[in-house]
Amino acid sequence: MSNENIMEIIKESIVKVDKDTAAQAVENALKEGFGPVEIIEKGLSPGMQKVGDLFERGELFLPQVMMAANLMTGVVNSLQEKMPEGQSAEKQSVVVIGTVEGDVHDIGKNIVKILLSVNGFEVHDVGRDALLTSFVEKAKEVGANIVASSALMTGTMEGQRELETLLRDAGIRDRVKTMVGGAPATEYWAEKIGADAYAENASEAVSKARELTAAK
Repeated sequence: MSNENIMEIIKESIVKVDKDTAAQAVENALKEGFGPVEIIEKGLSPGMQKVGDLFERGELFLPQVMMAANLMTGVVNSLQEKMPEGQSAEKQSVVVIGTVEGDVHDIGKNIVKILLSVNGFEVHDVGRDALLTSFVEKAKEVGANIVASSALMTGTMEGQRELETLLRDAGIRDRVKTMVGGAPATEYWAEKIGADAYAENASEAVSKARELTAAK
């Protein structure tokens, strides 16, 4: 079986939430010499990315997305147990993520969190409808390199601007990079409020986080 075929099977097993196929395909991949990190990055992560894309297009619904996320999390956890000691502990950066106060939408944030986690980031989730101070407190507590906030309603976007102010007031804005996302957010909005990056989707969020990490 070619490398592309086995990774495609793993990818589609996540999209279809096929636990048995996922387990068998991952086992076959390991037997054929694929490493846990490679399986995560080339099979599982693209699968979850496709789930996110289908959800955004209205072709999948929330329960399916959450089932896919749970399946992926379970597979990733099993793979991490097979990683050589120390490998799974390698982190590119520490990210604090959450949906700003007043906004209870969190599916997009959850997908970003999963993709960041499986791509080597240490992620601390302050949840949805999160107090802006909780972002700051958690960032200080864990020594965050990146603070990422999501706002899915125009009425809650101001929270992203206020978060920039709170991080400055706390004296840590110069030590962290900030990312914003959510349906009403744009590149222009990020520039306007002084955020370091804007991501349109989960895959782009991972790319932007890597860029911010490399820039530090």
